[in-house]
Amino acid sequence: MTSVATLPARDPAARRPVPRRYLMCRPEHFDVTYAINPWMDTSDPVNRALALAQWDGLRAAYEAHGHRVEVIEPIAGLPDMVFAANGGLVIGDRALSARFANPERAQEGPAFHAWMAARGFAAVAAARETNEGEGDFAIAADRILAGTGFRSAPGAHEEVAEFFGLPVVSLDLVDPRFYHLDTALMVLDDTIAYYPGAFSGPSARLLAGLYPDAIIADEEDANVLGLNGVCDGYHVFLTEKAVGLAEQLRARGYQPVGIDLSELLKSGGSVKCCTLELHRVRTAAGSGTD
Repeated sequence: MTSVATLPARDPAARRPVPRRYLMCRPEHFDVTYAINPWMDTSDPVNRALALAQWDGLRAAYEAHGHRVEVIEPIAGLPDMVFAANGGLVIGDRALSARFANPERAQEGPAFHAWMAARGFAAVAAARETNEGEGDFAIAADRILAGTGFRSAPGAHEEVAEFFGLPVVSLDLVDPRFYHLDTALMVLDDTIAYYPGAFSGPSARLLAGLYPDAIIADEEDANVLGLNGVCDGYHVFLTEKAVGLAEQLRARGYQPVGIDLSELLKSGGSVKCCTLELHRVRTAAGSGTD
């Protein structure tokens, strides 16, 4: 784990949306045919038509707010490929594809790798260590917050730090409901929102020290995956069920955009899980250029 300094808070009045590039995968083959997290119940039927309509709504919301969405072709037999955030990590002209922990999802890694390799990035590599992409790696200005405990291996943190040349802050996840970092923590701009109960004591204290102005989500909002959201610097796209968290965001100068992804929640995913950000190059001040 790399030692990093506390970042200064930004004036809420200065918040503004910044156009982003997102990679998504339409849930044409979405289903719950296996259970690899506590959210998944194979006896609860999936309404795929509803899942598609809800996903279309998320894409439309991104595009209506000025963001560019690229789409990777879904592959039959990979029902969780809709959760594109898990496919890897892209920062500037470097891309690292995922190596999944569960055999049910193993072939998603090569699929996302092929997509990255065809995009002309200067460096594209397949992870050597178990690494579930933005599921466990959150870009926060000039650092990467990284989760471990259920999916991504601790060694993946060192691999990511070396590949991208950014400091990585390791965080231990301890609650199986929050099996990926992006289910328990959301990067907002100059700060984060998170649910302390998802982390070990030392990791929760580390986050409190790094982000003394963080938004603290309660268990009710965490348990509807309210923290599995996406922020563009001003708008925060998150489940409409996280009412308390939305109120906290408004009080901090953000604009929540409520999204209904109830069908995808049956597999333990929400807004962020469906969204792999193609991050811009980061500078020491946390700004970026395409």
